[in-house]
Amino acid sequence: MSLPELTGHQRTHLRGLGQTMDPVIKLGKEGLTAAFLKEFERCFSDKDLIKLRFLGADRHERAALCDQLSQKASCLCVGAVGHTALFFKPHANPAKSSLVEG
Repeated sequence: MSLPELTGHQRTHLRGLGQTMDPVIKLGKEGLTAAFLKEFERCFSDKDLIKLRFLGADRHERAALCDQLSQKASCLCVGAVGHTALFFKPHANPAKSSLVEG
């Protein structure tokens, strides 16, 4: 599945939605295990926008983990601030999409 190129307006909209969300999954010191990736993918079956919280990783590790997650889960990191990151993966049903067209 190819991921869409998001415009600046779309990224801003998604980050705005993410501010009011609670993290639905936490990435601990074990890192990107198979079980974590499976659960991360499962989260995308419910929603197209997922907020993740990093536990015990420094700034450089968090940036690398965001890149790895984006590649392994075929999703986009639309923002990362502090110990949280926001990931987007287009929903199969366009009616359930958080994305603003434009």
